Amino acid sequence: MPESDFRASAVAGSGHPTSSMSAADIIAVLLDGYLTVDFQRPDDPRNDHLIFSKGHASPLYYAMLKAAGSITDGEFLTYRTFGSRLEGHPTPRIPPTDVATGSLGQGLPIGVGVALTGKKLDQLPYRVGVLCGDSEMAEGSMWEAFQYVAWAHLDNLTAIVDVNRLGQTRQTMFGWDLDGYATPTRAFGWHPIIVGTPPASTPKPSPLRRGNYSVSSPLPPHRDPADYWAGEPRW
Repeated sequence: MPESDFRASAVAGSGHPTSSMSAADIIAVLLDGYLTVDFQRPDDPRNDHLIFSKGHASPLYYAMLKAAGSITDGEFLTYRTFGSRLEGHPTPRIPPTDVATGSLGQGLPIGVGVALTGKKLDQLPYRVGVLCGDSEMAEGSMWEAFQYVAWAHLDNLTAIVDVNRLGQTRQTMFGWDLDGYATPTRAFGWHPIIVGTPPASTPKPSPLRRGNYSVSSPLPPHRDPADYWAGEPRW
């Protein structure tokens, strides 16, 4: 999937390939054994739901759909072209996308609604996963969602925070400080688990309910990762 991320963005001449690269391992693991979705029957009410709150990582989302057989390689390479279903941010035009995302801070609150519907209204066994970016963790709506999930006992929702410390114009608020994300979630009643460790650091025992902390992409040795901002052309 990482190679596909770059192919789509390179053909389109735009996109956020590194935002996709930093979460590629996460999505590969979910697709391999944790995400229960019949991609040939995207309307099956028993399907799990995966919401890309960091919708700008759309190359990764479409690479996942290609790997699952939902779209062809030919359609994959129409990314961000006029009339294509593969827009710069995912929309319900392409199943099994639940909702258009890309306005940061909205994906987790939407995931709360989907989880609440499954558990309280439809009473279906599906699970909801929300892929969040570390930049949007500065949004108050995200923390309202964290609080509500614990209060409503929505144990069918998992928040996955992809920490790559790359913001639009600068390093994110907490950078590689993983406890800066984990500690507030624990205060809200979550069980955060840190997966991976920041570069050149010692693993810490304090645990996000899943996360990936690798640098977004291979970088030349003379430049610091923080010099590569989200959306900046890299080819």
